Amino acid sequence: MKPFPRSDVWRSMLFVPATSDRFVDSAIRQPADVLQIDLEDSVAPEQKEVARQRVPAIADRFAQAGYDVLVRVNRPWRHLVRDLEASVRHSVHAVTLPKVPDASAVRTVAEILADLENMAGLPIGHTQIVAMIEDAGGLHNMAEIAAAHSRVRGMIVGAEDLAVSMRMAVSEDSLYVPNVMAVAAARRAGVAPIGFVGSVADFADEVAFRAKVERARGLGFEGAFCIHPRQVPIVNAAFAPDPDELKHARALLVEFDRQLAAGRAAFAFKGRMVDLPVVEQARILVARADAIQQLADRRARLSAVVRE
Repeated sequence: MKPFPRSDVWRSMLFVPATSDRFVDSAIRQPADVLQIDLEDSVAPEQKEVARQRVPAIADRFAQAGYDVLVRVNRPWRHLVRDLEASVRHSVHAVTLPKVPDASAVRTVAEILADLENMAGLPIGHTQIVAMIEDAGGLHNMAEIAAAHSRVRGMIVGAEDLAVSMRMAVSEDSLYVPNVMAVAAARRAGVAPIGFVGSVADFADEVAFRAKVERARGLGFEGAFCIHPRQVPIVNAAFAPDPDELKHARALLVEFDRQLAAGRAAFAFKGRMVDLPVVEQARILVARADAIQQLADRRARLSAVVRE
């Protein structure tokens, strides 16, 4: 079966407990870029098997509605392998691995994924990986984890579990350095840094949450996990180019082409000197805006089909 297309941008990744029909029904109405079926923290131990049995139908429904689909699996290997068996299918774009200790764990999961993809008739490499750094060991090995395998699409620091492992508070002071380290490790490996400095559980104060994700974009992050639908539009806006910023970037690129044709690679534009690094920032901004628009167009087309 042909895999569902995946988008090039993952701003908001909304958790959806696999055992809750109410949350599944609600998720399909949210503007999240990604819906993340959760088999881990939101599922009670006695419900793990029921949850994984529900993954195929939920994933297919989400993908048919135009969402990219993640599945957050469990860490103990006895659960992890069974979770992967339930998750590898055409409608699941990636699995989120909690508590990743080192690169060898990523490579082992990648080997299992390849075997399952082969059995399912999927292209090898179809199922990507988002690695969660949630303990002191993973923190120490972040660079190797990010570069462990070509399947790794993104990496995120899990604030609450990391705080337990490090015996530290969940605060901006304690989480700033791990998150900046994660951005650097992700960029070196060419994968997406996901997250912000703080806990995803803090959703009640929307003003404070908006400030956190806007700061995260400035630090180099590309998207964030969401545990409540109210977080989704805030995250989408924070990790999308501002209209004025985008207009400026497009105009700058036009001027750059004109200047380059005249033999100049550095020039003044609206009161600021411009050289190649500034131009590259503008290109990245425009490319991201284009990817977001493509995602919106795809979602609109699929919605029209559903209404018909």
